[in-house]
Amino acid sequence: MKKGLKDLFLEEDGIGTVEMILILVVLIALVTIFKSQLTTLVGELFTSLSENAKGI
Repeated sequence: MKKGLKDLFLEEDGIGTVEMILILVVLIALVTIFKSQLTTLVGELFTSLSENAKGI
């Protein structure tokens, strides 16, 4: 029984999944915080691209 509990605590299979979930949570939080700035930036980029495409 002690060996089973020790193996359970030393198991590291789920660490990659937990790390990915934490990274996604941080990215979602950053997007939520800077939503207006990102929207403005993307809008300006698309405007610039469409104006440059007309010149080609």
